[in-house]
Amino acid sequence: MPLVLYNTLSNKKERFKSIQPNKVGMYVCGVTVYDSCHLGHARAYVAFDVLARYLKHLGYEVNYVRNITDIDDKIITRANENGESTDSLVERTITQMHEDFNSLNLLPPSIEPRATQNIEGMVSMIADLIEMEHAYIGKNGDVFFRVKSFKEYGALSNKNIDELIAGARIEKDIAKEEPHDFVLWKQAKPNEPSWESPWGQGRPGWHIECSVMSKNSLGKSFDIHGGGPDLVFPHHENEIAQSECANKEKFVNYWVHSGLLKIQGEKMSKSLGNFALIKDLILDYHPEVIRFFLQSSHYRSELSFDTDSLANAKSALTRIYQALDNTDIVGNIDDIKDEIKSFEAAMNDDLNTPQVFGSMFEMVRKINSNPQEVEKKRLRFALIYIGRTLGILNDSAENFLQYGTTIDEEMILEKIKARNKARADKDFTKADTIRDDLLALGIMLDDGIHGTTWKKI
Repeated sequence: MPLVLYNTLSNKKERFKSIQPNKVGMYVCGVTVYDSCHLGHARAYVAFDVLARYLKHLGYEVNYVRNITDIDDKIITRANENGESTDSLVERTITQMHEDFNSLNLLPPSIEPRATQNIEGMVSMIADLIEMEHAYIGKNGDVFFRVKSFKEYGALSNKNIDELIAGARIEKDIAKEEPHDFVLWKQAKPNEPSWESPWGQGRPGWHIECSVMSKNSLGKSFDIHGGGPDLVFPHHENEIAQSECANKEKFVNYWVHSGLLKIQGEKMSKSLGNFALIKDLILDYHPEVIRFFLQSSHYRSELSFDTDSLANAKSALTRIYQALDNTDIVGNIDDIKDEIKSFEAAMNDDLNTPQVFGSMFEMVRKINSNPQEVEKKRLRFALIYIGRTLGILNDSAENFLQYGTTIDEEMILEKIKARNKARADKDFTKADTIRDDLLALGIMLDDGIHGTTWKKI
């Protein structure tokens, strides 16, 4: 079957067809760089990394744009709290973001535009919207988009404009015509970064940034726009309205959104204070464990994170690495056609990575039970090929198993003592479990005539 993707705009899976043959333009809303990235960010960006990788696997030339929002209320507030300039904060957090994303083996975007580098285009688009009466200057000097001027507003989020007005939990803003109109340009405040415009010194609103950066990078109309589920409304809804009014063309063909990452039943976010930073997680867990965990559920599903999540992912990925057996793995694509066909069948169904992992574990089972070395080698090559297409299995088994471990000799000796007792009691299941637990920590046991010894592998 051909590749199908779930399109948020139509609320159904649709066959993917690019505007230009064999070329894909994809824009993903990037990070607002006021702090370090957390696992919720990784949830979204791993999902779109997998999409970009798979499109390339299918032979598409992918122009992947992921922007950076480097001017925003949160950035200004955090810089003031830190007693530093916004430029200093932004450069430091962008450096950390790149380190985090590189550790997770995210492909670098083809283009990584910054909002502050596209102010001229934003001013131009806002001026066009004012001229066409889709925007107006409010009583406070800010420029607002006139939502009622775009009849299709609400199509992406399935919201009705009249219901939005009736249900608006917003105190009436005398600067606006309607409470749901949104800001395109903000008047400058003292000691804040600002730029010149026909409406005075100021800075752009958040929504206009992506409309201009995507247009400058991909044109007025492109294939895929992605982001987290919290961006559907109002951010992406507003992008559609202002872009289609300004450009008089359909903005995006496929709207793709990842699922929420929740911790203790709530969305993981900095505002709630319930976040796990990527830079902290990779101190204890191999970055591929994080990728594996995030891909173990469908990219659109809600994913829950708790203290056992990464430990379970590590255990599962360890099984695959152990099956690879530290051997040099080379092979021929023609020898794994059936495995690739199965892989593509799952991925073509809206990137069904859980089904792919199920097939990979079936290969592991066959490797562990098959006495024929030729077949084992073939299956190991299939695992490597599929895994690396998904951004994992790039390390050696030895390095993976040793990652983040420290030698606690006392613990190891206690484990050996408990295993010896289990063997004496003929509880071989418990004995094997203890051995496997140590092996997952990179500790191999050797039962010799003088007792059990251990070594780090």
